[in-house]
Amino acid sequence: MHPAISVENLFVQYKTKKGEIVDAVKDLSFHVQEGEIVGFLGPNGAGKSSTLKVLMGFVNSQSGNASIFGEAAGTPESRKQIGYLPEVAMYYPFLTPLETLTMYGELQGLKGPWLKKEILDLLDLLGIGNSAKKLNRSLSKGMLQRVGIAQSLLGNPKLLILDEVTSGLDPVGRKELRNLLKQRQQDGATLFFSSHELAEVDMLCDRIILMNKGEFVEEKIVASLKDELQTFALVYSNMTSLRGLTDHIVVRDIDKFEARFGTKEAMITAIGRVQAGGGQVLDVVAKEGSLENYFVETVEAAA
Repeated sequence: MHPAISVENLFVQYKTKKGEIVDAVKDLSFHVQEGEIVGFLGPNGAGKSSTLKVLMGFVNSQSGNASIFGEAAGTPESRKQIGYLPEVAMYYPFLTPLETLTMYGELQGLKGPWLKKEILDLLDLLGIGNSAKKLNRSLSKGMLQRVGIAQSLLGNPKLLILDEVTSGLDPVGRKELRNLLKQRQQDGATLFFSSHELAEVDMLCDRIILMNKGEFVEEKIVASLKDELQTFALVYSNMTSLRGLTDHIVVRDIDKFEARFGTKEAMITAIGRVQAGGGQVLDVVAKEGSLENYFVETVEAAA
């Protein structure tokens, strides 16, 4: 079985308006397996959008290969399997969402009463069914983003490629979208999306791929990364030596100390030492690590 997305040694160059050559993507390789939700992360200018455009066939690479379910990226066969949302979705201002989605559906080869029903169902699902016949020019940025999401879902594609999918959505809209995308995954779809909203990545993704300055940095399973970032704190009385377990100990009060640990095992050992030394355990706390701190620190280390 072929991966949903396969990128091998991808190299993409652009020429700026000043004639300068920019290496947007440099020797990038990664795979996305069928049924995964993968977040594609990196700072501005990392090469994320360039990579997504290669996958869609909008940009040609100088070297390397990209494929969708085994079909060369950009071919009609590969595109048939993709629902795509660009970073900035521009729609004709004097069309309505219903007319816009009808046009895109017909371009995909969809037609008839079935297409209209799917469009209305998608607009209802995304909370803009009441605006189906309003002009696009009258819709807010968030509503237009919902139109774009509906467009990407037309025809129930096997793969969703979404660039900054939560852009313009309020917290309620983000939660609704998260639930919708999770449901699509349960129905068998694969999702690959870029986002600067790390909280959404945390709640939605199975895995993340991080790149910087056009290069692959690392990939992580989100559940494992959260375990790595988790820290533990122990508040106790009676100063006890915790040498070899932690260097992070602060005085909270008279005969009251707080020690922090990188692993649960180290904290459990420390509890034993405190109790053996006649001290008292006053509090034990597990603290979630910051995905934002991980992102910033990893990108800076790769710079």
